Amino acid sequence: MIISTAIVLFAFQASPFSALKHGGISIAAVLFTFGLVIFLHEFGHFLVCKLSKIRVEAFSFGFGPELIGRTRGDTRYSLRAIPLGGYVKPAGENLDNVTGAQDEYFSKPWYVRLGVVFAGPFMNYLLAFVLFTGVILTVGEPVPSNDPVIGETVQGYPAQGAGLKTGDRILSVDGTAVNNWQQMADLIHKKINAPVALEYQRAAEKVKITLTTKKGPRGQGLIGVSPDIVYKYIGTVKAVKMGANQCYFWTAYTITTLASNIKRREKPDIAGPVGIVNIVSKAAHTGMADLVFLVALISVAVGFFNLLPIPLLDGGHAVLYIFEGLSSKKLTPTVMKWVNSAGIALLMSILLFATYSDIMRMRAPKAAPETPAAGAKDK
Repeated sequence: MIISTAIVLFAFQASPFSALKHGGISIAAVLFTFGLVIFLHEFGHFLVCKLSKIRVEAFSFGFGPELIGRTRGDTRYSLRAIPLGGYVKPAGENLDNVTGAQDEYFSKPWYVRLGVVFAGPFMNYLLAFVLFTGVILTVGEPVPSNDPVIGETVQGYPAQGAGLKTGDRILSVDGTAVNNWQQMADLIHKKINAPVALEYQRAAEKVKITLTTKKGPRGQGLIGVSPDIVYKYIGTVKAVKMGANQCYFWTAYTITTLASNIKRREKPDIAGPVGIVNIVSKAAHTGMADLVFLVALISVAVGFFNLLPIPLLDGGHAVLYIFEGLSSKKLTPTVMKWVNSAGIALLMSILLFATYSDIMRMRAPKAAPETPAAGAKDK
């Protein structure tokens, strides 16, 4: 059976998860995300099977008991109870049952079967590219604002400990009025491990604080803040380039992160089904653009994960077919049996590890906010 991803791995660095809220929106967002990503992945396999004149016996969204089904032609289309994956079942995909008919999967040359397995991840990357490009066209290109307004504070740095928050506008540094981010940064960079007096505005309130800078990697003074992000409209050509670059960036980031985990013998920070549900739920309540961008990220993760050389996944099938092509040796039922058994064991291990990581991450107590230094605020 050509099994597409049961979404068990979100290979990007996972952030802490919030509890599910507003159940209706959360459920709709999760079903939309899983449904779109999985359906298009399966449709890629299905489409290339049809184009290759391979008879498809089943096209299923989900696993487990069938909820709704309809047979049209030679294919049984069905919706099943567990919406965490799906599959396309071509005729003759089990070597024990191959009859030699020309419309069977293993009757086709290895390179045709290779095209079938690559079609699923390709559709995931195509979906991600379209969604990334659409968000960039609609929202614009994110660029740092030059206004002296705080976008984020960095944990462990003086600004967060002193109580500065997103949206605070810096008015002066050591009594010098600042009109833009660069001017503010230049004044702070000069103070290395030294006190610096800031005045900032939050809503209608103006606050004065004094904090001590931290020496940065380039020898400059830092308080741990980054500028606010604004969005500027860009043209279609640049949006398309940026959409493609997002697909490349997140794939490269995933590879680099996993390689670093392996090299350092660190436990990878991954999310499984539980974690993804929480991430999608949170994104659904922050805005449509965030949700669509997250769907694109998940689609990249699913496409990449399926390309890994793990038995039962698309990448595992691809390795076998390439070996068959290079060696001119046909795959045997015995080889497939052992490979599939190993694949099931490995996938179940990954699923259990990812789910355990999700649960531990959700149960972990939130870090307590840093206590401002005594006398930090002088209103």
